[in-house]
Amino acid sequence: MINVYMDDFRKVPQGFMLARTTEECLLLLRNYEVGVLSLDHDMGPVDDTGSEVARLIVLEGLFPQEVYFHTSSLWGRKEMYEMLYAAKPEGMLIHNGPMPQDKLLAIASGDSNE
Repeated sequence: MINVYMDDFRKVPQGFMLARTTEECLLLLRNYEVGVLSLDHDMGPVDDTGSEVARLIVLEGLFPQEVYFHTSSLWGRKEMYEMLYAAKPEGMLIHNGPMPQDKLLAIASGDSNE
C-alpha cells in the first residue's frame, strides 16, 4: 500500500509518493492500493485540476482509504470534497482540509495506523 501526494509545486512529505500531474496521480490510483491521498486542486496552467481527479476516482472506483485536501483553493476543496463524499464507499475517510501534523509525522515514521 502506498500514500500519494498530488501537487505541482509543493515538496512531498516523507512517506508519500509524489504525483506532479493529475495523470501521474491517476496512474498510481489505478495501479496501487492507496492508503492516504492528499490532493491539490490547481495543478498548473496546462494540467487538469484536482476536481477532475476526484471525478475519475468516482467514475472508475479508484477510492483510496483516506483523503485529505491540502489545496489553497477554497472552492476547489469544496468541489472535490462534495464529489468524493457523495460517492464514497463505506469505511472511506474524507477530511475537509489538510493533514494534521501528527498524521504527517506518523506516516513519516512508518506508522500509518495513526
